[in-house]
Amino acid sequence: MSVRLDDTTAGEVSSAINRERFLQGSSAVNRVLTLVIVADEETQADAVVAAAEAAREHPCRILTAIPRPGRTDPRLDAVITVGGGDGLGELVELRLRGHLSQHIASVVLPLLVPDSPVVVWWPGKAPASPSEDLVGRLAQRRITDAAAAARPLKALEERRTSYVDGDTDLAWTRLTPWRALLAANLDQPHDPITGCTVEVERNNPSGTLLAAWLHARLGVPVQVRASKGPGLTGVSVHTTHGDITLSRPAGGVAHLTRPGFPDREAALGRRTTEGLIAEELRRLDADEVYGETLQAVVDLDAQPPAAAARTAAAKKAAPAKKAAPAKKPAPKKAPAAKAPAKAAAKQAPATKAPATKAPATKSAAKRRAR
Repeated sequence: MSVRLDDTTAGEVSSAINRERFLQGSSAVNRVLTLVIVADEETQADAVVAAAEAAREHPCRILTAIPRPGRTDPRLDAVITVGGGDGLGELVELRLRGHLSQHIASVVLPLLVPDSPVVVWWPGKAPASPSEDLVGRLAQRRITDAAAAARPLKALEERRTSYVDGDTDLAWTRLTPWRALLAANLDQPHDPITGCTVEVERNNPSGTLLAAWLHARLGVPVQVRASKGPGLTGVSVHTTHGDITLSRPAGGVAHLTRPGFPDREAALGRRTTEGLIAEELRRLDADEVYGETLQAVVDLDAQPPAAAARTAAAKKAAPAKKAAPAKKPAPKKAPAAKAPAKAAAKQAPATKAPATKAPATKSAAKRRAR
């Protein structure tokens, strides 16, 4: 049953909630937390549906604050639903008009469930520093969605610079199945890793976060390549003897290939907002891994080029070869000295050829006979 209050106050809204809860015989004891949704008219409907589904697993009071700034008199309109047929516990829609839209924290504060945690969710545009926002200061956990921003990568940079314990982003929550599959495969024996490649649609913050997570955990260069999408489409872990590849080109089935093993398939569907919010409400402590991954985003831009990084990593992973012993140089032969021909002729002793007598003529023989 829904109760509508026009031009009301926060006190009257609180009294109406208690009255409706009393009429239905329920209490606020079973409410484990208060979920505050700060949204505009365009995003509030889907956000309320997702929160209602998450409330089936985590009973909570849902306060949806919808600011309506403009040149109108300050006014608060509320719609209260307690124990609806769709499983809702307590849902309060607050429309703050005029100057009152700048004081959401003052309106929400009296409506929080006493002595229970507070979670704030911005399904659309979020403040640059959620922890410094007046509504964010009321919460132990602050949920944003960089993918819903006009410039997702710039919004992710704002999350990095303003991060404090308790902040989280749905762009990071969408990676839970991907990180689980990659971690399960890398826990098995594998060859030395030389690098990674993430294929993702342009301006998708989830791909940047996954690349930063791999870079921080594996300590290897990671490259981000643009794909046609939708969203994250594949991850390749390069090793010295082949690639470990997890690809999801379309649909909800991923293909896993690795050297020496048969190809396999795994369920990897696109997650709904209801599932993302339900996962975030399961833990209200600080997500330290998310904080470390945000800081590792800076290191992605300082990486060497892909080819040089892969070559250097392969050389580092390959076993060093023993250097062959150096060969002794052969002794050089002294060049033979060539003596001048004339000098050699002067040094050689002169030898006289034996004289030969010419045969005597017949006239000379006759004279000798006489």
